[in-house]
Amino acid sequence: MKNILTTNNPATLNFAEAILTEAKIEYFVLDQNMSVLEPGIMIPRRLMVVDEDESAARRQLSLAGMERDLMAV
Repeated sequence: MKNILTTNNPATLNFAEAILTEAKIEYFVLDQNMSVLEPGIMIPRRLMVVDEDESAARRQLSLAGMERDLMAV
């Protein structure tokens, strides 16, 4: 699994999820439950994709204007 996006912003995460869902790229959000359990501390959520889908996911998110939000390779 590769981390392609880390954010505290729920709008950014939801937008990225919508892009990947439309592109039929499977993803998994890590730390989603931790941020609910401990709302006082900002635990960023991590958007993960399988290794084989990393380049396609990065391409789709970049085309949607999210290149500044992507984790460095």
